[in-house]
Amino acid sequence: MQLSYPGVYVEELSSGVRTITGVPTSVTAFIGRALRGPLHKPVTLNSFADFERAFGGLWQESHLGYSVRDFFQQGGGTALVVRVHAGATSDTATLALGADDSRLGLKAASPGAWGSELEAKVDKDVRPNADGTQDPTLFNLTVTDTATGTVEVFRNVSFATDAARRVDIVLAAESTLVRVDGALPTQPQSSASVEDKAPDGGNDGDPAITAVDITTGANFQADKRGLYALEHADLFNLLVIPPYSGTGDLGDRDVESVVVTEAIRYATDRRAVVILDPPRSWATVDAAKAAADGTFTSSRNAAVYFPHVRQPDPLRDNQVMRFAPSGAVAGAIARTDANRGVWKAPAGLDATLGGVTELALPLTEGEIGRLNPVGVNCLRVAPGAGHVVWGARTRNGSDRIASEWKYLPVRRTALFIEESLFRGIQWAVFEPNDEPLWAQLRLNIGAFLNNLFRQGAFQGKTPRDAYFVKCDATTTTQTDINLGVVNILVGFAPLKPAEFVVLRLQQIAGQIPA
Repeated sequence: MQLSYPGVYVEELSSGVRTITGVPTSVTAFIGRALRGPLHKPVTLNSFADFERAFGGLWQESHLGYSVRDFFQQGGGTALVVRVHAGATSDTATLALGADDSRLGLKAASPGAWGSELEAKVDKDVRPNADGTQDPTLFNLTVTDTATGTVEVFRNVSFATDAARRVDIVLAAESTLVRVDGALPTQPQSSASVEDKAPDGGNDGDPAITAVDITTGANFQADKRGLYALEHADLFNLLVIPPYSGTGDLGDRDVESVVVTEAIRYATDRRAVVILDPPRSWATVDAAKAAADGTFTSSRNAAVYFPHVRQPDPLRDNQVMRFAPSGAVAGAIARTDANRGVWKAPAGLDATLGGVTELALPLTEGEIGRLNPVGVNCLRVAPGAGHVVWGARTRNGSDRIASEWKYLPVRRTALFIEESLFRGIQWAVFEPNDEPLWAQLRLNIGAFLNNLFRQGAFQGKTPRDAYFVKCDATTTTQTDINLGVVNILVGFAPLKPAEFVVLRLQQIAGQIPA
């Protein structure tokens, strides 16, 4: 501020406080087959109605729709859905309006039998030029999805290469139904092309999707396809890959181990947790225990829930069918996060599973007692509450592993803090690496953790007991400064669930008179 006249000058100074905002904790990503919708692109959904509009709703040949339905039914808020597809001959419907040089080729916006229900037509009722003449390259295009009644009208589009509303560009930006297929016309549409045109082809592809369609396909990671389409998403916290095909009984195909392994690796990199379904071979408690205590995957960023659930299927006249539990469990986790916080174990009498008619394998307390110590989270019937989640361990939760990440809420709280701080201190990059910066970091991170402490996220009666933040000359040496490194040490005392409540009862002996 330049002082040029006698008087009072006001100058605003920065306080150095930069608020760190906690990230969402229950954005759930789903991957699987769907009737329709974009391929290899995460679509954000806030309700099952959104899923029906974007992906066509429930489908007997895929668990995906049912899992997404269960997620929202149990209280989930935000989902990311990635559609995968095993290609087959003529799986994308095509339409041709006109012939030869006037031919306008169209194709469905995505593969699937849904495209065989499309119709398209053109007309020449376009705007005139300023001098009253008509531009011969202009036309109107109407596309109708006869199955849903959706109609898209694109007026005054053109096949001219330099046109402002070139038809291929307009359709790519605005249409959910079709794209231009092949070269643009070079001549105006003939009168024959004004008639409605029905499509050729359109099918749902090969039902036998495999790892090739999700993780191991050529250049999938580089091209951000399948699982790696989630690179286009800013954030997700839970990952669900339901069984590959069909609903119903044990004929459902498990997710391959190579996909599970890669999903856990990728989720770990993204600070997310994978919710696993029990394999179909877990038909008995003995089989589940043997697998969970043996070769079944172990990870601090994964949790498995057992058994499957049985619910009415609207596509089978509401007959009670068998379904994977992961979508419903993810919804229960999201509901617990919203009501109590990510540090609350998503289990207990509050973690109900509404809409579940019965469990595929009812469990006794003794059977739960055999599975819980090997890191299998059980579903059970609780009198008065209904079907509930009755376990909160990660796949590192086996007693013999003795992991510090034994409990799911502890792991998810750590991931929440990591992601929030990672995003909340980006401003520090390229700041002068000295005590003023260190003090700001301690202040801002401390304020964030203190807010969590006041919400009940940590153990301890005082903030000193609950967490600490160190960023000073003891964590960042001169060598670190020379290398451009600032080190921040954050510790917290996590809340751990009261997994075993022990009640001790004692009789009071009758007092003997003195």
